[in-house]
Parts: sequence; C-alpha cells; structure tokens
Amino acid sequence: MSAREEHLASRRAAGLFDFSFMGLYEFGELAAIQRAQTRDASALAPGQAAYTLILNDDGSVFNDATVWRLGAERFWLFTGRPSDFARFRRDARERSGEHAILALQGPASGRILARLIGADAVRALKYFHFVQRDAMVVARLGYSGELGYELLVPRADEPALRAHFTDVPACSFEAANSLRIEAGYVLFDREIDGRANPRELGLERLVSDGRQFALRRKLVGLEISEGRASAGLPRAQATSECDSPTLGRRIGLGFAAPDTPAGALVQLADGRIARTAQLPLYDAYRRRPRGAPL
Repeated sequence: MSAREEHLASRRAAGLFDFSFMGLYEFGELAAIQRAQTRDASALAPGQAAYTLILNDDGSVFNDATVWRLGAERFWLFTGRPSDFARFRRDARERSGEHAILALQGPASGRILARLIGADAVRALKYFHFVQRDAMVVARLGYSGELGYELLVPRADEPALRAHFTDVPACSFEAANSLRIEAGYVLFDREIDGRANPRELGLERLVSDGRQFALRRKLVGLEISEGRASAGLPRAQATSECDSPTLGRRIGLGFAAPDTPAGALVQLADGRIARTAQLPLYDAYRRRPRGAPL
C-alpha cells in the first residue's frame, strides 16, 4: 500500500503502526517524575496516563511525552527518542527497546481489539487509561486523531501479537506523519524546535505549576497554495506539511505572529501563499478519539 492508502485506511477503518522505537523510562518515586515533566503526576490514578511536556531551563520545550502511573511510586515516561534518557539517568531506569509497541488506530480499532481482549474490556477502557493483561499492556491513546490503542508486549511476544492483526494494514511513518499533521499534533525537531515554549505551541494547559510564558509567535494550521505571494503579506514559517488525503489539499503546521487571525493570508519562506487555520485541521473538537469504541 502507498502512504496515502495507509492514511485513508486509518481514517476509514484501521491501521497498525510500529512505535517500538520510542524511549521508555521508569521512575520509582513521585518526586522524581514530578521533576522530569510538567503535569501533576500525583493527580493520576494507577492505570491513568497524561500528555505532558519536558522543559529546558529557559522554559522552552525539550520534548513532549506521555506519563503513565503504574502504582503509588511507579511511573513510565514515553518520549519519541531513546536518546532522551541522558536527561533522566539520575532518576530513572532505561526501559527503551524492551517492548514491542504497536499502535492500532482508526474507527474500527475498538472492534478489532475486542477480538483480542473482549468487548467488555474495550468498552471499559477510557481515553488516556491503560490496563495490563498478562504480559501485555493496552492503552487507549494515539497520534492519529482517531479512536486508537497502543499495545505493549515483551519483544519475544511481538510475532504472536501481530498474528492477531493480519487483516489490518501495516502503516509507515509517512502515514503517521500526515495523520498527525491533520490532527494538529506536534513533532520533535519540527514544531518542537528547541525554542518554542508551551504557550507558543498552544500547550500551556499541560504545565501544572502555573508558570507564565511569553508569546512571540504561535502555532497555526496552514492551507498552502502553490501560488506565489505578492509584496505586503505577513510572514509565517511552515514547520511540517503534507498533501492531506482526507482534506484533499496541501496543509501544514507552522508559526505566525501572535495576532494573526484564522483565515489570514501569509507568505512562507519560499514565497508560497498560505491561509492560516485553527487547529486541528481534522475533527476540530477531537470527538473521534474520545468516541464510543464499539
């Protein structure tokens, strides 16, 4: 399948993504996980996860992450790169590479997962919660903007897990990238560029300690034209872009001036014209990931 077909399969039914490259770090103290990231982990119940940020000393975003509470003093922190462990080595144990991490994403993912863990378990699993079934951990979350799940098993159990999903197309990072751009999700080395702070990324809600951040620019959606701009349009920076299989046009994420309204015409660095749009570009109220799974 092409990346476009993989993308559309994930929007219309389901796709299977391999996220085993992710960094996983285990923390054994609440105080340590509180230092590592921006959410109040004490508010999480065991079996609950949260989207979070890791900040540099100057308040810029180092990376985004998810924090999972497994017990009173046991936490997992997932990031998109194992090299982040250098930041946590004094407080955490490296667990990267121990698990296969498969992401089942799409409106049919709940029905497909029910074949493996049962319909009652699928109905009971809330958004940003996880359960353990023998050696497998099943979490309801994802990076596609659809109903979705992430399944973790020991590496040795990966072939047996994949055997349950032979009718689900295996999808590439290219498809994952276009899905997340439509859904307005940021990516390290793109929107998370080492300079943007939580407010500029529209993620200040993830900082639990009430810190304030400057707004020098803001993250916006972009609807991109191949036409060239005439003089006088305000400038914007495109950080990610793709041909959207769902929306049928060229779209992107990027930064514009703080006072730029949705619908404004802007000029990109290469001279192309774009129109700014509110995020996300797909499913504006994020109803799909939170919807009924069956």
